Amino acid sequence: MNNVPMITEQSDLSALAARLQQHERVAVDLEADSMHHYTDKVCLLQFSSPEETCLVDPLALPDLEPLRSLFENPTIEKLFHAGDYDLRSLRRDFNLQVRGLVDTMLAAQFCGEARIGLADLLNKYFSVELDKKFQRADWSIRPLPDGMVHYAAEDTRHLHRLAELLRDRLANLGRMSWLEEECALLEEVSFDQGSGPMFLRFKGAGRLGRRQLAILEELLRWRDREAQRRDVPPFKIFGNKHLLEVIQVAPATKRALFAVPGVPSKLVQRYTAQLLDCVAKGEGVPEGELPVFPRGERRRKDPEEAVRMERLKRWRVKKAEELQLDPGVMVNNALLEAVARCVPRTREDLEEIHFMRDWQRREFGDDLISVANG
Repeated sequence: MNNVPMITEQSDLSALAARLQQHERVAVDLEADSMHHYTDKVCLLQFSSPEETCLVDPLALPDLEPLRSLFENPTIEKLFHAGDYDLRSLRRDFNLQVRGLVDTMLAAQFCGEARIGLADLLNKYFSVELDKKFQRADWSIRPLPDGMVHYAAEDTRHLHRLAELLRDRLANLGRMSWLEEECALLEEVSFDQGSGPMFLRFKGAGRLGRRQLAILEELLRWRDREAQRRDVPPFKIFGNKHLLEVIQVAPATKRALFAVPGVPSKLVQRYTAQLLDCVAKGEGVPEGELPVFPRGERRRKDPEEAVRMERLKRWRVKKAEELQLDPGVMVNNALLEAVARCVPRTREDLEEIHFMRDWQRREFGDDLISVANG
C-alpha cells in the first residue's frame, strides 16, 4: 500500500497550502487525461516540500482556491520540470498563474545536458529509476491504483535535489540570469483559444491546395463533432495521417474510398458515409469561396543575406561547442535569420529584434554584430 496522502477535502487542502507556504521552494507536477477524453483536464496535482510529498485530487474538490496564494507568491520558488503544459493547464482549468517559477528542464538545457528528460537526469545524478509506464495513463479514473499513486509522487519527490545541483552548476557557469529570464517569460504562457478555421491548426495544411483545404475543413469539423460525442480525443476517431490520405485521393464513391492507400479498412467501414459526405461538401464549395491558407509576405532572396546567414551558423556551431551548449538553445535559427536580415551595427540595433532575450544580447550581442558585418 502507498503511504502518500491524497487530499480530497477542502479543509485538508487549506492545511496543506499553509504548510507549503512555510518553505522557500515547493516542487510541483500535474497529471491530465488528454490521451483519453475530448476535453482534457487536470486530474491530479503533486507537491513535494523538503518535509513531505502529497497528492491533490482536483476532481474531488470544489476548487483550488487555497493554493492561489502559494502559486502566486513570487518569493516561494515553484519547481517544475518541463512546465509549459502544466502552467497552461493551471491557468485554463483554475485561473491560477504561477510566480516564482524554476523549470529544471530549462536549467538542464543551460547546463549543456544532452538528455533533459526528468527520468534521464534523475538516473544520471542520483541513480533513481523512474518507471514511465503510466505516462499515458487515464488519470481521471478513481480510485487511482497504487502503482499510479507511486508514479505521481516520484515525479516531484526528487526535484529539490535536482534543482539544487543544477542551480550550483548554473551559478558556476554564470548563467543563472539566463534561467531567471526564461522562467519569467514562461510564467506568462496560456493556451491559444483556437479561433478561425480548424485547418489553421492542422500540421501540413500549408502544403495543400485550396480545394483540399475545403475538404480538410469538412473532415476536421466532422471528426471534432464525433470526438465530442464519444468523449475521446479527435486522433482516436481518425488520425491526421489518414485524413491527409483521404484528401489526396478525394474519393467520390465507396469503392474509391476503400481503395485509398494507407487507411485501415475498419475505419473506412465504420465511417464510410461520413467521409464521403465530407469530401462531397468540400468538392461542392464554389470556386470563389474556397479557403486560402494565410502566408506571410514572400521576401526576395538576398544572396548577401544568405552569405551572412552561413557565417552566423558557422559562428554558432563553434561558440556552442566552446560553451558545451546545444546550438539551438544558445541561439535559434529565427534569431540568426533576423540578425542576417537587419545587419545590426550597435547594441541598440539589436533592441529592434523584439524576441531576442536580454541574456542573448548580453552574452552574444557583440559577436553577432561582428559576424553579421563580416
